[in-house]
Amino acid sequence: MSLRGLYLVTPELADTDALLGAVACVLSARPAIVQYRSKLVDPALRREQASRLLALCRQARIPLVINDDLALALEIDADGAHLGRDDGDLAGARKALGPARILGASCYGEWARAEAAVAAGVDYVAFGAMFPSSTKPQAPLAPLEMLTRAKAEFGLPVAAIGGITLDNAPLLIAAGADLPAVISDVFSAPDPAARAAAYAGLFD
Repeated sequence: MSLRGLYLVTPELADTDALLGAVACVLSARPAIVQYRSKLVDPALRREQASRLLALCRQARIPLVINDDLALALEIDADGAHLGRDDGDLAGARKALGPARILGASCYGEWARAEAAVAAGVDYVAFGAMFPSSTKPQAPLAPLEMLTRAKAEFGLPVAAIGGITLDNAPLLIAAGADLPAVISDVFSAPDPAARAAAYAGLFD
């Protein structure tokens, strides 16, 4: 699979039908990855939402990764997991997922964390916040140069997250980002499908 293109992160919605409807309408834009991210709903609802999203993404042949929860990713046989600094050992996660599933890691603005993630066998490294973000308003910003360095030194896909819009995404792609990760700028757009398609067009 090609890990280059829009990295679509799901909005926080307790209404599962609304969540699936929101994601379904943008899958025609062929995002490279969909990430299920939910911090607020209870574990049973997270499992239900993730399972139903997986079925939707499988039908569209788009990989679904689970944010911050390796156990859930394994339980539902998702296409991978994305883990942050508090989400467990990356080498152990790589072993548990096996070679065929996707493992991504949040590296924030920390080069040493990125090096450790690559050594543990991740499939992509993610940096951010690149710009001020409504999702994580207190997150420190990562320098743009980190994308360029990671692309040159690691030979892996590079994701960028935090405050990304259609206006600033080309700057990140030019710096080396393969996967601009977006929530609000797609799902809060007047026409989310058209906005997702516009992101896809940045890679044509």
